[in-house]
Amino acid sequence: MDQSEIKQLESYLRKKFRLDTIEVRNRPIKDDSVEVYIGDEFIGVLFRDDEDGEVSYDFNMAILAFDLETGS
Repeated sequence: MDQSEIKQLESYLRKKFRLDTIEVRNRPIKDDSVEVYIGDEFIGVLFRDDEDGEVSYDFNMAILAFDLETGS
């Protein structure tokens, strides 16, 4: 993904979640996905899918049971 696309995704996520601290960053070595952070905390990966000329994005966020127990 290029920087323009990354900025568009970041802007969309910030508006959707009403959170200005969301950052979308390049992934090392990968160009079909980016990493999503809130501040310094990694929260997930956003994948780009370009099938038959239709572009969509898939956000994958893992939530550990430990995080639910601590309320973090």
